[in-house]
Amino acid sequence: MQPTSAEKYAHKILIIEDEQAMLDALTDNLHAAGFAHVLQARNGQAGLDTALQENPDLILLDIVLPKMDGMTMLKKLRSDSKGKDLKVILLTNLTADDSIMAGIATNEPSYYLIKTDHSISDVIQKVKQTLSLE
Repeated sequence: MQPTSAEKYAHKILIIEDEQAMLDALTDNLHAAGFAHVLQARNGQAGLDTALQENPDLILLDIVLPKMDGMTMLKKLRSDSKGKDLKVILLTNLTADDSIMAGIATNEPSYYLIKTDHSISDVIQKVKQTLSLE
């Protein structure tokens, strides 16, 4: 018997995104792709707290967030032993300036994706690649 899509992947994914439409679209598409356990946070502080408590397999992280921006959150995540090696894909509408590039070099996300240049299916593909599922 074929497993249902909800049973396909046991990986835990945390989406940290303040735009509700994008959060819903990513969540729905991850579920449709077979990721049963998707967590959400709407700001950087909640995302950091959730990441350190839940230990996800991968984080989709927006950069422009309330309470704590994504680059600050990533830096704090990397400074904690629980978050030091977590896989992170940055999703943003920002082009990488010197400050962002320095943060990327230091904190080593798996990918840096500009939302307007990538479809949701591209993001799901990068999730699978990052988790070595394809």
